[in-house]
Amino acid sequence: MAGAWDWQNEPVPSDPLTEAVILPFDGFALYSALDARRVELGLSWKGVADGLWELSSELNDRRRDHPISPSTLTRMASKPYSTCQHALFMLRWLDRNPESFLVGAVDGDDPRFALPPVGPDRRLRWSLKLLWATMDEKRRQDGLTWKQLADLLECTPNQISGLRRARFATGMELAMRIVQWLGRPAADFVYPARW
Repeated sequence: MAGAWDWQNEPVPSDPLTEAVILPFDGFALYSALDARRVELGLSWKGVADGLWELSSELNDRRRDHPISPSTLTRMASKPYSTCQHALFMLRWLDRNPESFLVGAVDGDDPRFALPPVGPDRRLRWSLKLLWATMDEKRRQDGLTWKQLADLLECTPNQISGLRRARFATGMELAMRIVQWLGRPAADFVYPARW
């Protein structure tokens, strides 16, 4: 947003600390959508976990990774949290985009939000280093300190600096706050990984 307009149609200077409208990511709605699809297909939670994993069957055979645990999914009923990487498994299985789970989102089906198509030889992954670099560039352009940005994103400076090292995934809630602050679709930071 370049700036708001006042009642006299004069541009009001943008304030990077207040201009972004950031909607919360609804982890419970994601869990509910998984549960509804599970019931519709007559699956156990283990069946859902297996279904999520089988979407990348060829890649999994090559990598010998450990599959997603059903408890990762069922725990969301009481603590609706998911890492951004785990959420991509769920979104792919549901054929939904991340923006469709933002509280109050109006157009979650906008084609700009579509995640990249992926076959069984790949897995969707967040490019956390790209997300960090893009965030850092905008932070510098807006003249924000890391502390100011962390306050805006409702996290700690360590949480956002951790994206630069990208050793561990961040929570889906924070990833979605960042992309909204950037004014970009989450899909801009998701790619089909082969490793």
